[in-house]
Amino acid sequence: MSDNVPDKRTWFYDGLTPDLGMVHRVDTFLYSGRSTYQSIEVIKTRSFGTCLVLDGKIQSSEADEFVYHEALVQPVMTAHPSPKKVLIAGGGEGATLREVLRHKTVEQVTMVDLDDEVVRVCRQYLPAFSAGAFDDPRTRLVVGDARAYIEQCEQQFDVIIIDLPDPLEAGPAQLLYTREFYSAVRARLAPGGAMAVQSESSRWYDLKAFAAIVRTLQDVFTFVAPYQVHMPSFSSLWGFTLASDTIQPTGISADEIDSRIANRVSGSLSAYDGLSHVGMFAIHKHIREAARQAGRIVTDASLLDVY
Repeated sequence: MSDNVPDKRTWFYDGLTPDLGMVHRVDTFLYSGRSTYQSIEVIKTRSFGTCLVLDGKIQSSEADEFVYHEALVQPVMTAHPSPKKVLIAGGGEGATLREVLRHKTVEQVTMVDLDDEVVRVCRQYLPAFSAGAFDDPRTRLVVGDARAYIEQCEQQFDVIIIDLPDPLEAGPAQLLYTREFYSAVRARLAPGGAMAVQSESSRWYDLKAFAAIVRTLQDVFTFVAPYQVHMPSFSSLWGFTLASDTIQPTGISADEIDSRIANRVSGSLSAYDGLSHVGMFAIHKHIREAARQAGRIVTDASLLDVY
C-alpha cells in the first residue's frame, strides 16, 4: 500500500501484557455497550470469527473457544467418578455451562454470574457458545456475587468450576483468587469433590498470576494439578488448575479417560480426549521451575502485593 493512501481497514488491538499485544482485523462491530461492571463488545474478526470483548480484552472467540472451555471443564468432570451437582462461578458466555451439561450424570448446574448484561448480550449475539444450555431444565442461573453465594449457601457440589475474569486489575474479581475464597470452595465440595479454575497465562515470561493461583491452591487442597493448552486467540499458552482432596488427575490413563468420555459424555468433543489429557498436565520443565520460583500465597490482605 502506498504511503499516500490511507488504510481504510478497521483494526482491534488486544493488549496481552504491558509489553505485548495482538492486532485483529475487524469486519463488523456487532455490539458495543456498558454494564454496571464493565464495557462489553462483540466484534467479528477476520482471523477468529465473532469475539466477546470485556474491558477491551478478548475473552472468547468463535474459532477456538471450544479449546478453552473443554480444557476448563472436561478434565475435572471426567476425573470425578459421577458428577451430579455442579456449580459454575462466572462463565457468562454459557460455553462452560454447555460443556458441563454434556455429562449424562449431571442432575443440576448452578451458574452464578455477577453481570447479567454479559449473559444477555452473549445469548443474543453469541448463541452458538451456549447452544441452548441456558434453557436446559438442569440449569439454575443466579445473578450475584459468586464469593458471597459460595460462602453463604449450604448446598454441596460434586464439582465447582471457576471461570472468572483476570485477577490482575484491582477490583472485586481479585477476591475470588485468594486462600480464603478457595477455602470456602473446599467447604462447599461434597466428599470426593473437585474444583477447576482458569489460571491465567502460562507463558514462560508471564507467570506471576498462574504461579500465585497454583501456590495458593496448594495451601488449601491435598492434590493440586496445574495444566495448560495453547489458545491461538490469546497468542499464548493458557493455564488451568484442578484441585481436590481425593482426585489426582495425573494418575488416570489415556485409555481410562477415553472410556469415561465414551460412556458419560453426549456428543463429540473437539479438543479433549485421553491423549490430550495426558499432554495437558505435562508442563515443560522451564515453566514449572519459573512458576515454582514466582509462586506466592494470595490472601484477602495481600492482593495488591501479588497481582
